[in-house]
Amino acid sequence: MHLNRRRFIRDAMVAGAVLAAWRMPLGARVADTEVRVAGSDFPWLEATIDQLQATMARGELTAVALTQAYLERIAAIDQAGPTLRAVIEVNPEALAIAAEADRERAAGRVHGPLHGIPVLVKDNIDTADRMRTTAGSLALLEAKPARDATVVARLRAGGAVLLGKTNLSEWANFRSTRSISGWSGRGGQTRNPYALDRNPSGSSSGSAAAVAANLCAVAVGTETDGSIVSPASVCGLVGVKPTVGLISRAGIIPISASQDTAGPMARTVKDAALLLGVLASADARDAATQARPADLPTDFTTGLGQPALSGARLGIFRGGMALNPKTEAVLADAIAALRAAGAEIVDPVEVAGMKELGDAEFEVLLYEFKDGLNAYFATLGPAAPIRSLEQLIAFNRAHADREMPYFGQELLEQAQAKGPLTEQAYLDALATCRRLARAEGIDAALASHRLDALVTLTNGPAWPIDPVSGDSYTGGSSSLAAVAGYPSVTVPAGQIMGLPVGLSFTGKAWSELRLLQLAADFERRTAARTPPQFLPSVKW
Repeated sequence: MHLNRRRFIRDAMVAGAVLAAWRMPLGARVADTEVRVAGSDFPWLEATIDQLQATMARGELTAVALTQAYLERIAAIDQAGPTLRAVIEVNPEALAIAAEADRERAAGRVHGPLHGIPVLVKDNIDTADRMRTTAGSLALLEAKPARDATVVARLRAGGAVLLGKTNLSEWANFRSTRSISGWSGRGGQTRNPYALDRNPSGSSSGSAAAVAANLCAVAVGTETDGSIVSPASVCGLVGVKPTVGLISRAGIIPISASQDTAGPMARTVKDAALLLGVLASADARDAATQARPADLPTDFTTGLGQPALSGARLGIFRGGMALNPKTEAVLADAIAALRAAGAEIVDPVEVAGMKELGDAEFEVLLYEFKDGLNAYFATLGPAAPIRSLEQLIAFNRAHADREMPYFGQELLEQAQAKGPLTEQAYLDALATCRRLARAEGIDAALASHRLDALVTLTNGPAWPIDPVSGDSYTGGSSSLAAVAGYPSVTVPAGQIMGLPVGLSFTGKAWSELRLLQLAADFERRTAARTPPQFLPSVKW
């Protein structure tokens, strides 16, 4: 298969029988000002950040107790029970961080909305602590980042409890054309909590599965093309893929300097907005953040309670993925909900050049991956076990029994064959990407139809985990926003036989606040998220 989109790149799984059915008692929705303790084995099921903060402010909950509860749930669900394999490592310092958050709260020092809130981060994000940063690869088990990634530093400064690291598609799914999402040599195969024989998508597989299964309050993922929004969609979550430059990439193992970004994964739009506000910052370590507008919002929760869909002009973009009768029905219901909310719908909105865009994107990713990964390895110092992409390829060959039992490393080898970023082939491909995705893509579509946003299904439902044939991807629409470097927000829209499907709102650069307002209004009117029940397979 000729690979021409980042989202087609996944990781493989460990073989094994489907686990027996396992169900966790589900609690009902609770009011925004309280958390109901009774009625569930886990007292904070589906609890929002606001609910947790209100309970802590009343003195009815401590960060230590909350952190301990999540650690116990990780042990019961992730390491035993359904065995999701979403969390690749728990932080041995989590309870100490939580205790310090409690001491600061008692002294009247609350650093923000995430103070005392347990957060998981993806295992391609540097932490200069007792945890490892490996991108899921055994090659980096002994690597020691010199400092925290900027997003981790932001979380710590905001009082968050760094609960642990999440599993991912190894090397953020840029290793093989035959990979299976959610597998890494270090972490094994992450499972979808809605149907354990289904894939959680990737590459932020563990972050998505963990938030969906209530193993943390919120999590941080990363995306090059689809790696936040796709797993968020198939795991019934809100995912935010920000404008490139809104969040610093410093200290994040890279694929693409022109497309990479970190972003929030949460159960509600407001929780995602709160996390986004903590993560977003200018940073001298990442030149892309220097392009941020001077009037960029700092509070991404502004207006989330307003009827933002009323009077909005929304264009339905159907060219991002092929629809079948089941996915078409979900989109039709979503469009009906948008119209009922007062939105003006333009359907369809065409965007030309998608095939050419995909080919150019793949060329750009190969060049930028080699350049960025070699630069990242250099930050690890002379004692690092791997110092170059060439050495990584050799490591995988030498440890093929553990690193390549199900698929190879064709993409690493193709990237290694590329030259420097001064080559004309790279410069031409990058120019094509920006022209087709920006000027002739999103910008043109929004301007010609006077739209607030483009709307489309994020992707199809989760596909079966298959170590023999690899991913049977059900389609997705992430590439246009990803290649442009523009923002996209996915929110739960419905289910197909118990498998979640998300709806994406995509806009111009730096339009995160407007997209979140639209998504929040849609979320409030549809209430499409349903907690997972850890079923062994889909509902027939």
